[in-house]
Amino acid sequence: MLTYTPSIERLVAEVRSLYRDVDCAIACVSGGVDSTVSAIIARIALGDRVYPVFIDTGFMRLGEAERVRDALRGLLDLEVYNFADDIVSGIEGLFDAEEKRIAFREGFYRAVKDIAEEKRCSWVVQGTIKADVVETVGRIKTQHNVLNEELLKRFNLRVIEPLIDLYKHEVREVARQLGLPRWIAERQPFPGPGLLIRTVGRFYREKLELVRKATEIVEEKLGDRGYSQYFPAIWEYQVAEEGRIDSIEYLVFSVRTTGVVDGVRVYGHPLLIRRYPAELDTWKLYRYFDSRQYPHVLTELVDSGGGEYVAAIRIVKTENYMVAEVPRVDIDELKLVAENIVSLLPKVRVVAFDITPKPPATIEYE
Repeated sequence: MLTYTPSIERLVAEVRSLYRDVDCAIACVSGGVDSTVSAIIARIALGDRVYPVFIDTGFMRLGEAERVRDALRGLLDLEVYNFADDIVSGIEGLFDAEEKRIAFREGFYRAVKDIAEEKRCSWVVQGTIKADVVETVGRIKTQHNVLNEELLKRFNLRVIEPLIDLYKHEVREVARQLGLPRWIAERQPFPGPGLLIRTVGRFYREKLELVRKATEIVEEKLGDRGYSQYFPAIWEYQVAEEGRIDSIEYLVFSVRTTGVVDGVRVYGHPLLIRRYPAELDTWKLYRYFDSRQYPHVLTELVDSGGGEYVAAIRIVKTENYMVAEVPRVDIDELKLVAENIVSLLPKVRVVAFDITPKPPATIEYE
């Protein structure tokens, strides 16, 4: 049962005050805490004028639509729409991280517009939070749920953003105050473009299926440890250069990943440390390298000697998602996860662990 607290009342009152003239609104729910809390706040404020929907973009985890719909039944009764083929085909073959994000946003909002026209609505409820706005306005990354006036006009939509002034830890607090299940309130964030931004470099479907399967393995093995986020990313094993610095052997991959240095977005190459002296602190090795050139530094867990891809395991702890640290995890345990990945996914050659905090890396790779 939903319970009111002063902060919930304030959010609801703000929506009622700002959006009293709303005819009806589509609330896009992914099952994450931001979109779920936004939809509930809007539903409390505006009642049956809000239609909660789940859009299958093709970049979701295995069984995600059914899992979210069943879990929220009775709280938010979701209609599920499948736009996977349209959205995925519009991105296939793209290489640049920003181009892929923009193409995803185009496909996603065409889907939203189609649903809105079906429902005869002109409004959409979004789980935009403050960190999304900071990264888009600061040109670190285009967040798919941050729309400027030109885009709103083109899609003929207006937005309701109940959480736009809150950071992630504040949204989680609102979720707890609402009495939402722990799996929603504490669930690790899943990006709007989903697994797309974890298929690093040129996008094609084989890579997507690999990262989908690797995600199942990583989430099963590393869940319930108190990590803010833990996930794999996949890119091609294509080496641009090899080198050594202070007895640290490394190689650099051809693909590019995103970082943030002095508040400015940078694109550089992921760097893999293969060997280093035992006396060096693993969690400080990234400091040996120029973050503008190598925003993500990883250490090798397993090299099977065969296969075509790299699987990077990313684990971070953070409160506000503007900065994040890499926890001192058990490397031997990670090696077991890595061996599981190469055993079940023979196309993966190397599994590596990303040791870079934010900044200079971003949490996601694209």
